[in-house]
Amino acid sequence: MGLTTPQALKQYCTLPLLTILLLGFSSGLPLALTVGTLSYWLAEVHVNKAAIGLFAIIGLPYTLKFLWSPLMDNLSIPVLSRLLGRRRSWILVTQLLLVAAITLLAFTEPQINPFLTALAALFLVFMSASQDIVIDAYRIELATPETQGQAAAMIQLGYRLGMLVSGAGALYMATWLGWWGAYMSMGCIMGLCTLITLFVCKDIVVDTPQESPSLKAWLITAVVNPFAEFTERSYWWLILIFIMLFALADALLGRMANPFFYDMGFSKIQVANIVKVYGTLATILGTFIGGALVRKYGTLRILFVVGFLHALTNLLYMAQSYMGPDTTFLAFSITAENITGGIGAAAFVAYLSGLCNLHYTATQYALLSSLASLARTCIASPAGFIVNALGWGGFFIFSALLALPGLGVLWILNKKLKATSLPAAVT
Repeated sequence: MGLTTPQALKQYCTLPLLTILLLGFSSGLPLALTVGTLSYWLAEVHVNKAAIGLFAIIGLPYTLKFLWSPLMDNLSIPVLSRLLGRRRSWILVTQLLLVAAITLLAFTEPQINPFLTALAALFLVFMSASQDIVIDAYRIELATPETQGQAAAMIQLGYRLGMLVSGAGALYMATWLGWWGAYMSMGCIMGLCTLITLFVCKDIVVDTPQESPSLKAWLITAVVNPFAEFTERSYWWLILIFIMLFALADALLGRMANPFFYDMGFSKIQVANIVKVYGTLATILGTFIGGALVRKYGTLRILFVVGFLHALTNLLYMAQSYMGPDTTFLAFSITAENITGGIGAAAFVAYLSGLCNLHYTATQYALLSSLASLARTCIASPAGFIVNALGWGGFFIFSALLALPGLGVLWILNKKLKATSLPAAVT
């Protein structure tokens, strides 16, 4: 018998799931501070667009976090782990270091020394990626097998809310208090997140980690074997190429979006209201739509259609570059981009999940998603140079064309694999 809406909602109002929601907020808060919010700050103080694009490189720790995750998964922190438990102690330490990193970033002056700003932002990204590692582990251990799906939904909701605060919220604060005040405010909120770890999170009793294997044994088990299994599949190299090419157009646009809004004459409040608040709601809506479409039509079909549509939305920004600070058209563009982006994100996650062998699910998903993130980070880094060379109109045309190689590879994959039983062939 199906559940009523109140009964379904009540299932989410348990202490473990609400704890996961709060931890998701802590996980999502640092992200925008080194991406959208930081890029707007850099644009406002007239840092060169080429340099702004190069700031994308600081996102590498998010793509490489699987390299040090076994250390955080197995090592305990002296004294603190006995008091709080291994997971909670690591969460608390990463949160405290995030407070320090945000504070350090607040005191930098990118118009005078952008290199120091980049170093502070890199430290912030590294600690944010490290916090993600341990929060994901804590979430999996806290939720029961029956509530893993609900836990995933709650962590995503909390993550989006955290990004909203550090995106729209930081822009509001920058308008009223300046950039120093905005980042110090975010540091204070991050400090409050430590109270979640101390007083809301509960200790989880897990098996004591066994003695860590040698580095060589770890590399064979965690990296070589999962990829060796993956390379036994037909057209595995085409699959990897598609993973790297998909959403490159979105990555290029994302790095330079806030500098574009600044150049067009939109205020921080307008960007916060339309791009951050309204845009986040549109993305959440797109994610739910994407899940429904994937169930009905299959992963590859949705990826192809939404990849084409999302490329077209980049051309809306080209039109915006000629229209100037028209808020109505900006709202229309954000609606189109974020809904299609949400659909694409849901379909891409489903695609990567379907590629994973049941014996290597966690490792293969981490490595494949890192490969996708690495490609997007690298392609976004020269975005500022492209703007300088082509102007905003040419930049958006180039970003839209960048979607075509990925769509071409996807079409070939669908044609070659549709008659096989591989996960990649699901249509």
